[in-house]
Amino acid sequence: MATLDTVLTANPRDGGAWSALGLLLRRDGKLAGAIACHRRGLEFAPEIGGIWSNLGNALEEAGRLDEAVAAQREALRLEPENPTILFNNVVALRKTGRFQETLAMIDRALAVCPNLHELRWERALTRLQIGDYVHGLDDYKARLRLPSYHGRPASEQSWDGGALDGRRILLSVEQGFGDALLAARYAPLVTARGGRVLYECHPELRRVLSGLEVEAFVPPPQARSGEPLPAFDVEASQMSLPGLFGSTLASIPPPARLTIPQDSRDKAARRLGAREPGVLRVGIVWSGRVTFGDNNRRATSLARFLRFAELPGVRLYSLQKGPPEAELAELGVAGSLVTPLGPDLEDFADTAAMLEQLDLVIMTDSSVAHLAGALGKPIWNLVQHVPYWIYGFSGDRTPWYPTMRLFRQGADLDWGPVFAKAAEALRDEVRRKTGR
Repeated sequence: MATLDTVLTANPRDGGAWSALGLLLRRDGKLAGAIACHRRGLEFAPEIGGIWSNLGNALEEAGRLDEAVAAQREALRLEPENPTILFNNVVALRKTGRFQETLAMIDRALAVCPNLHELRWERALTRLQIGDYVHGLDDYKARLRLPSYHGRPASEQSWDGGALDGRRILLSVEQGFGDALLAARYAPLVTARGGRVLYECHPELRRVLSGLEVEAFVPPPQARSGEPLPAFDVEASQMSLPGLFGSTLASIPPPARLTIPQDSRDKAARRLGAREPGVLRVGIVWSGRVTFGDNNRRATSLARFLRFAELPGVRLYSLQKGPPEAELAELGVAGSLVTPLGPDLEDFADTAAMLEQLDLVIMTDSSVAHLAGALGKPIWNLVQHVPYWIYGFSGDRTPWYPTMRLFRQGADLDWGPVFAKAAEALRDEVRRKTGR
């Protein structure tokens, strides 16, 4: 950045240098400064499509979606066959929820760069979002070729979904805890096709998934300490299973049956104590894992949830883990308005036991939503404008979790109306359950 400052001091009309400074500021999360720098660059170099596209990316990250699309369109007008600009147009359109325009832009981009796997990945997300699972799950295989893919690469041992006839199959993890809980429903179907299943499982999920009928559980690479995997004949990523089984919106299997050990149940009962008459126990979570790239969009602050504590007959219990737990102390509500359960949760079995003791969970999307949904608990999931694809783009239900109710953020990305609607629904729920 010091070098750029020197360049701009010597030549303050260097549009490219202004945009480069904007890129550095965006990398550091300083979006207002980044946007201003890109606009300053365009003041001096309005003919450079890359600067318009950089501006669009910063605007999109700042939630100014319509402005982002407009900037990307201008970039494309200037450089209509630039692969990066074409891709950025695709992302901007998808993030606004303009899915048919997104698909048309992907077709245009693929005509220019047919081997860009990121475009097929964007097409997968778009098709899945609108419920086109037949084509979307086929495109979903493109993730296996992305540089950001962290699972096992495709190989000659990749399973094609056919009869297994007693062969041993490795079902490997690739994504987060929520995806692992989502995909666990397919393990019995693999066994039913004659597979002897080696099930790769995060240690944090091992106890709650212990009831899966598999031959053996194996830890993922980061937890194996260099130990080799047992021998297997074929393999599949767990998140490839929806496609391998040809799932559609009408044929999604029920969630996996989870296991809650008795020691976790005993701990939860001691921690929450006897029930108060006429009181609704409501669990809350306001952030997923902070290292997840899209967490800033799906998460919000604890402060927004405190409006639920204003309602008579409502008691809040935090299931939050990780750095966002600090907000409990920062707001001075730990142990008073909100009972913090995070320190008691050593794994997902402990969390499941706490969920059993609650009447309702209200949260922004994270792995706990999948856990509560798999347990069949009433859960109100407050989701971002373009959420995880299993939630679609309209309606208040998802076939993946029948007991989940969705509260959707609007195109303005404002959480205020979402929480207002949830608070009104909670008031009705208290009245229905307690008569207050």
